[in-house]
Amino acid sequence: MNTASLQHWREQPVRDLIEHILENYHQKHRQQLPDLINLSRKVESVHGDHPLAPAGLADHLSEMFQELESHMMKEEQILFPMLAGGIYPSGPINVMEEEHEQHEAMLEQLMVLAHQCKTPAGACGSWTALYAGVMELITDLRDHIELENTVLFVQPAPAMRVAAHGEGTCCGSCQ
Repeated sequence: MNTASLQHWREQPVRDLIEHILENYHQKHRQQLPDLINLSRKVESVHGDHPLAPAGLADHLSEMFQELESHMMKEEQILFPMLAGGIYPSGPINVMEEEHEQHEAMLEQLMVLAHQCKTPAGACGSWTALYAGVMELITDLRDHIELENTVLFVQPAPAMRVAAHGEGTCCGSCQ
């Protein structure tokens, strides 16, 4: 992700950033991974005897999808509502950052299984599309992680924060 884009999101309300992440990353990953799993199964089935076939790629993508789905659900149900309310809980944020490190390790293994996404000479359209999709997933997931780690999970300056109880506004639960 480029510096200008990161700076743009640092200047936007947290709720807008969360909505951007949900629409442009969470929804996209939920579409990308099942498609890549199916395509990988096809390529592995048809070209399994080729020495450069991505053996085990579909299983790895399936594992990634399960891990990522669990991670995104925790963000959507627990962490994002807290952040949107101006609460920056260090414990849940630390857990998400640790899981981001695990996702990065899974991406590295993905590249190994996909032979650095270099198709062999004469590769079919499905194999080519698979590796293009894997590269897109890698770029998207890394951008997603960077945006969360370096912008969303960083407590904003006081001028950008949502006012908390006793700071001039009330959500109605104080009474």
